[in-house]
Formats: sequence, structure tokens, C-alpha cells
Amino acid sequence: MEQLTMYIPTISLSLIITSYLVIELRNLRYSAYAYMLQAVLMCSLFVAFANQNPGLYYWAITAFITKVVVIPYLLLRYIRRTTNREFPPLIGYLGSILLISVIVIIFYRLTHQYGEFIAPTPAASEEPFRTNLAVSLTIFVMGLYCILVRRDAIKTVHGLLILENGVHLSLVSLSPLLKETAIIGIVTDVVIAVYLLLYVIFGVYQKFGSTDTFQLKGLRW
Repeated sequence: MEQLTMYIPTISLSLIITSYLVIELRNLRYSAYAYMLQAVLMCSLFVAFANQNPGLYYWAITAFITKVVVIPYLLLRYIRRTTNREFPPLIGYLGSILLISVIVIIFYRLTHQYGEFIAPTPAASEEPFRTNLAVSLTIFVMGLYCILVRRDAIKTVHGLLILENGVHLSLVSLSPLLKETAIIGIVTDVVIAVYLLLYVIFGVYQKFGSTDTFQLKGLRW
């Protein structure tokens, strides 16, 4: 456990940095690559925790296939078929950086300080679980921010993927020893949902020539 404590928090905190990149990079292809990097970090966390729960090795394998290979492939494929440049968001680049930085600082500090209140379990008060829980809730909120603020449909898919990683990190942080943890993680993978969303987005792009989500209101006519 002492050895895990040394590097698991560093990997977890790196998830916040990669979330920044996924959200703020205006080049959608680079954003997809940033998500791929985050997915690799997630898989490495599953492997690290698998020392205590070997069932997590199966989750790490399936997560690598879906998060590192399949989903980035789908993202890059549909980016090539639509557009590589994000449709301008509701908040400008500098304003978005400042706002999301405030969100990260507030949520991370609060969840790290009051982890026992949020998750009243023995693990939540110990490292690396305390840091992991704070990171998981922080990137969950970052994903939600991306979904709510971004107008580009593909970027909202990126937000959904960040949100999912936050959920999975909280799951492995709160119950790393349960055999059911790996099963729940595997069955809650959103790869099918991502494919369906990208398929619909491509149809919208063909009709309107844009990935602007505000164009969706035109589907009523």
C-alpha cells in the first residue's frame, strides 16, 4: 500500500490536467488524443489497484480496448467525416480557462477536505483513496461543465467521456476490494452510447453542415 500511495495520487491528479486539455483544446483531433492519454492513465490506475483485487485486471483490459482503442477510433473517424475545428463555445477561451480553474480549485479542495462527509467509509479518509475521490468528483464536474457550456456536439461527447471517467474513478476508489467493482465498471462503459451519439451527430452535420448543437432545434421542422 505504501508503494501505491507514492504514485497513484500523481496519476489521479494527471487526470485533471488531461481533462483540461480535452475540454479546452479547440482542435477536436488533439482533444481526442488528450482523451486517449487520460484513458491510458485510467487503465494504469485499474492495474495499480488490481494488486488488491485481481478482478480489476479484467476491467483494465476491457477499459483499454474500449477507452484507449475503440472510442478514440470512433471519435477520430467522425471528426474526419465532419470537422476538425470546434464550433465556437458559449464562453471565450480565456474566460473558460478562468472559470474552469475556479471550479477545479473549489471542488478539489472541498472534496479533499470533507471526503469523510461525502463518502463516510474508512477508505475515504486514507490515501490514496482520499485524493482519488476528490479527483473523481472534480473531473465529473469538469465533464458536466463541458456538456453544458460547449456548443460543439463532438465536444459534448468529450464531456460525457470525462464524466464517465470521474464515475469510474470514484467507483474504484470507494470499493477497490469488492469483486463486483470490476463487473459494474465493465457494464457501465459508454462505448455504445458514444457510437450512437456520433452517428446522430454525423446525420445532423450532413443536414445542417455544422456540429453546432443549437442547430438541433431545426430538427423540429
